[in-house]
Amino acid sequence: MLAWLSEYLGTVIAALVLLAVIAAVAVSLVRDKKAGRSTCGANCAHCAMAGSCHNAAKNAKGPKVSPQGGGRSS
Repeated sequence: MLAWLSEYLGTVIAALVLLAVIAAVAVSLVRDKKAGRSTCGANCAHCAMAGSCHNAAKNAKGPKVSPQGGGRSS
């Protein structure tokens, strides 16, 4: 076992570092999702779903109406 470990030590260390990086990215994505932040970058002009995700979220909340009735004042 010790001979195998010494032979593949570099591979084992590289695999552990890679696994740690992947775990850190996953934790970061989960924290961002729970905090309500988006991972899309908000560059909707280059997105295949342009106009679907951000506009749908805004429209789902409904129109904003002021407490005074929302009418225009002349």
